[in-house]
Parts: sequence; C-alpha cells; structure tokens
Amino acid sequence: MVIKIKKLVEQAVIPSYSKEGDAGLDLTAVNVSTTDNGDYGFIEYDTGLAVEIPEGYVGLVYPRSSISKTGLILANSVGVIDSNYRGSIKCRFKAIPNSTIYSVGDRIAQLIIQPIPNIEFEVVEELSDTTRGDG
Repeated sequence: MVIKIKKLVEQAVIPSYSKEGDAGLDLTAVNVSTTDNGDYGFIEYDTGLAVEIPEGYVGLVYPRSSISKTGLILANSVGVIDSNYRGSIKCRFKAIPNSTIYSVGDRIAQLIIQPIPNIEFEVVEELSDTTRGDG
C-alpha cells in the first residue's frame, strides 16, 4: 500500500519499520513543547508530517514499547488519524514526576494503518445467546 505523506518541515523523518515484520512505523520527533495547566501538564512532540490516509482506512498512533523506560503516558491512549485529516501528526504525553522524556530526533510513537468497516446498526429486541451471556 502506498500512502501519500508530506514533510511540513525539512527535518521531518519519513516513518519506517525498525525490523522486518514490525506492525508499526516509527514516528520521530522534530519539535517538542510543554503545556502546564496547574495540576497537570503535557509534553507534545510534533513529527512535522502530514499523511493522506485513504478513505476506508484509519491511522492509529500507539506508544512504542520502549515508553515503559520513560515515565511518559500517551495522553489519549491511542491517537486516531481519520482519512480526512491533513494536519501534522503530534503526540501528547503526560509525564509522571522524575520522568525521562524524549528529545528531538527520538522515535516517540508508532503508526499503524488499518482498514475500517463502515458500520450500520440494526436495533433489535433480542441478541443471540452465548455461553458467556452478560457475565
């Protein structure tokens, strides 16, 4: 699958797989900013990239497994890039006290692009039985 990607800044790094068989493409930070709202704050990393996700697909931004070494928590758990979004991919993290944080040039997250079905709901009076039921 070929996805159109635009570098919004010259130093942006095109996402790539670290190893053969990887599911996620690594995203690299090109800018970092912090927000302090009193009781909590965020560290936001910009990738300097915009992508054109095809209709019928979604881009999902997950933390990398190495995040466990940092004390950072991806603020929205999984980022969703809809097929009609054309802005910069950014990752916002919360940091626990005394965290190691990412720097510009570090791989900060991973992008997975998946097909999504177009869902329609049918309202019914009963659902099928299963061995689990509602337990």
